[in-house]
Amino acid sequence: MKSPKKSRSTQWACGFLAVLLCGTACAAAAPLRAAVAKVDITPPTGFLMWGYAARKAPSTGTLDPLWARVLVLDDSHTRIAVVAVDLGRSFGPPALRRLNQAVRRSSGVIGVLVAASHTHSGPVVLDEYREGAPAWENVALDKIRKAVDQASAQLAEVRIGVGYGVSYIGYNRIEVRLDGKAKWLGSNGTEIPSAPLDPTVAVVRLDRPDGSPLAILVNYACHPVIFGADNLQYSADFPAALTQAVEEAVDGRPLCFFLQGAPGDINPYHASTPLREDAVRLRDLAGRHLGEEAARVAKTIPTQTEAEGHLDYAEDILKVPLRWEAEKFREGLLRVFGANAFDVYGPVIAPEIDLPVSTLVINKRLAVMTMPGEPFVDFQMDWRNRCPAPDSLFLGYTNGYYGYFPTIRAAARGGYGASSSTTWVQVGAGEQMVNRALVRVHEMLGALHPAPAEVQ
Repeated sequence: MKSPKKSRSTQWACGFLAVLLCGTACAAAAPLRAAVAKVDITPPTGFLMWGYAARKAPSTGTLDPLWARVLVLDDSHTRIAVVAVDLGRSFGPPALRRLNQAVRRSSGVIGVLVAASHTHSGPVVLDEYREGAPAWENVALDKIRKAVDQASAQLAEVRIGVGYGVSYIGYNRIEVRLDGKAKWLGSNGTEIPSAPLDPTVAVVRLDRPDGSPLAILVNYACHPVIFGADNLQYSADFPAALTQAVEEAVDGRPLCFFLQGAPGDINPYHASTPLREDAVRLRDLAGRHLGEEAARVAKTIPTQTEAEGHLDYAEDILKVPLRWEAEKFREGLLRVFGANAFDVYGPVIAPEIDLPVSTLVINKRLAVMTMPGEPFVDFQMDWRNRCPAPDSLFLGYTNGYYGYFPTIRAAARGGYGASSSTTWVQVGAGEQMVNRALVRVHEMLGALHPAPAEVQ
C-alpha cells in the first residue's frame, strides 16, 4: 500500500504574514468558518432492520442511539453541510431532494453530503427511490434540517489540519482461490489481515481560534457488522465506541464524526458475532482500538488559520447502464432476499441509473469524493494515490445507495458484491466515478482550463 503523500501530521500554512503584506487588498478575505450539531434520529421499535437477509423479525429495542452529526462549512461564498448518519444506507433521491431544497432556502447551504456509516443494526430506509416514507424518516429528515439550520446560525472561524494513522480491525472478506476465482471469507478470528486492505486512519481536526477542538472527523474503511442477524436492537455498531473514545480522549469537547470509507470487501475480524458470544464486548474493543488511534493522531495535528477560507464544490451525475438483464436481476433478488426484496432493499431496475458523485476541496488542500453505495477498498487507495491535493478523504454510502461497486478486476473474479445480485450497475462504474472526481479536483486546483492553452 502506498502511504499517504504527506507526513502523518500535515501542517496547514499560516496566513498571518500574507495578511500583513497584502494590506487592504486582503482586508475583505474571509477565513473558513464552521459549526456542528448533533441530533438523535433513532426510530421507534418495530421497524424492519437493514443488512441481513436472514433477519426476518423487526427491531425490539435500542442498544445505543442512532445519531445524525452535522458539520457546516462556509467561506463566505459557498456553504456546505456534511451529515454523518448512523444508518445502513443514505436516504434516496426523493428525500435528498427535499432536504437540499429545504436547507438551501433556510440556511443558504448549496450542497449536502449525507454519509451513512453502514451499520447493519439500523432500520431499513424505505424512502430510497419513491415518494413517501414512514413517519420516522420524515421526522429524522426534519431533525437533520433543523440541525443544519442551527449550525448555520452558529458559524465561527476555525483552524483546520489533517493527520494519518494506522489501525487493523478488519480483513478482506473476498478470498481469491488458487484457480483465480473468489470465495467468501465469512469471519477471521485469527485477526490476521488479508489483502487488499487499507489500514489508513485519516483524521481531520477543526479547532476554534483559541485552539480548542470543535470537531474531529475520522475516515476509515470497515463494515460495521460485528453484530449479526440475531441482534434486534438498534446500534451504530463499532462507530459508537469509536466516537465515544475520541471525544473522551480529546478534552471531552469535540464532536467526533465517523465517515465511512470504501469497505465493500472489508469486514471486522469478529463479523456477525452472536450476542451470546459477547458481541457487545467485541464491538467495544474494535471501536475503542480504532478510536484510540484516531485520538492519538488528532492530538498531534497542528491546526492553523489560512489567510482566506476557500471551498470548491461540485456534484456530477453519471448515467450508467444496469449491469444485468432486468428480469434475471429481479429473479436473483427474489431468490436471495425473498418476497420482500423490493420493499426492503429497493433496488433500481431501470435501463439507466443516475449515480451522484460529489467533490469538495477545502482550502485547496483537502479533497473529498463520494460514492453512492458500497465501493471495494481498492477505489479508496486508488483515489488517495492519484488525487493531486495534499490530503484526501473517500466517503462511501453517501447521497444514495446503488449496491456494490467492485473494481473491474474483482468483477471478473466474481463473488459476493462483485458478481452477485447485490451489484446493480455496469462493470467499470466505480472507475468512472473516481476519474470524474479526479478531473474535478484538477479543475478546482487550477490545472485544467475551459479554453485551450498555447503550446510552447
